Amino acid sequence: MDQNLLRSYLSTVYELASPEGTVRASLDGEIVADTTKLPPLLQSRFAILTAYNPRSMLLPRRVNDGRHQVMRDMLVLGCYRVEPCVGFEDEPDGEWREPAWLVHGVDRDEAIAFGRVFRQNTVVYAQNGRPEIIVTDPTLDDIGRTFVGNFRVRV
Repeated sequence: MDQNLLRSYLSTVYELASPEGTVRASLDGEIVADTTKLPPLLQSRFAILTAYNPRSMLLPRRVNDGRHQVMRDMLVLGCYRVEPCVGFEDEPDGEWREPAWLVHGVDRDEAIAFGRVFRQNTVVYAQNGRPEIIVTDPTLDDIGRTFVGNFRVRV
């Protein structure tokens, strides 16, 4: 995988809804020895999935919105708790924002399968306070190849 693309994935800031309020986090933090100090949401098992812009190909908003709704419907039919979230650049001139779904309790293999079906380059998967970026596009790398990150809570 291109190192610039990987850096951009690691530094993406996600706004995630939790019972304690909105959690803002990226995956470019320092190694966290004690994950129990992270917000409870970041200690749970979840994936961040999107259907927007398959393989980084910009699609019209209406098409992206339709694909994204289909993904949500499939996740809900699979009995997952799904909440909207957003990923964005944390740069002063950054304009990129992409809607995503926070999927609670999803299995790692199923998250990868959703990424493949919706032609995403990668998916974010987290468990026990340990996030990872998993490749789901075979043209980028081996499917399932993992890049480990560390949560950085943003304020």
